[in-house]
Amino acid sequence: MSGPVVHVLRGEPDETELAALIVVLSAIRAAQPPEPEVTVPRPRHPARFEAATSWRTRR
Repeated sequence: MSGPVVHVLRGEPDETELAALIVVLSAIRAAQPPEPEVTVPRPRHPARFEAATSWRTRR
């Protein structure tokens, strides 16, 4: 880890109180459902390649 995970703003908790806080936060995180995996939709029919002159009438 690069830095502190918990920052105490007020008071001076002892090691037991900090340990209890970490246990509660870990339990809350574990109880949350996993985040759904994001899938990118794919087109059903990929676009057919058209040449640059596709605006012209076909013969």
